[in-house]
Amino acid sequence: MSLADVVQVAVANFIAYSRASKEALKSANILKSLNINVLIEGPKGSGKETLARYISPKASIIKKDLNEIDKISEKSSDVIILNIDQCKNLHFLDSISKKSKIIATSNQTTKSEIIDRIFPIKIYLPPLSERKEDILPLAKKFLQEAQEVFSEEIEMDLTSIEFDLSENGDSIKKSIFFNYFIKNIEDNQIMECIEKFLFEKIGTKNDYKEFLYLYELPLIKAGFKKFKSQLKMAQMFGLNRNTLRKKIKDYEEKL
Repeated sequence: MSLADVVQVAVANFIAYSRASKEALKSANILKSLNINVLIEGPKGSGKETLARYISPKASIIKKDLNEIDKISEKSSDVIILNIDQCKNLHFLDSISKKSKIIATSNQTTKSEIIDRIFPIKIYLPPLSERKEDILPLAKKFLQEAQEVFSEEIEMDLTSIEFDLSENGDSIKKSIFFNYFIKNIEDNQIMECIEKFLFEKIGTKNDYKEFLYLYELPLIKAGFKKFKSQLKMAQMFGLNRNTLRKKIKDYEEKL
């Protein structure tokens, strides 16, 4: 699958390869032309805002300052309210819904009489762990973004990356940009990162021993991946095998 294929399927950047995503996109296409309020629910990073923007590309977007919603709604017939589950007072929705179409997102399933009345249509976006067909195309979309940001094309085998899905698309994007960054990182940049990290952490009177794992643990993990055996690793590291075994035992929980 090429990046061109991904862009073609990703309508307005909304990836739709899994059944759940295709159903959500189908509903969104219908709602684009209807003056009906819709609530998009799902976990963080599941694509709710992207889908909301697809339903109404020109809508005014409310993120935090709900006091500005009246002014914004005067400029646009559609309003997107992000994370409506974090709003403590939902009574303002009544006045807004009388003059604007509302597309709202929520990180959790909301139980409210006001919500049910204002939003007759609800779309649920499951986590990416339940939409596995979307993961690789989504990663390719973020890879394309990284190429544009860094103005450089770097080959990356996305199929070899074990993506963290704890924050769904947000986690995948972080992973892509991180892997893109470390492709070009120099040893002095690594040391600078560690130096800044340690500057904030040191001061325990046992700092050398406390933070030695920052060097040893990545080295052992890399050794396991590259050399496959403790014997070969000990030889390549120039360590006594018993010494290496002791260090591996010390880091057993973190390994």
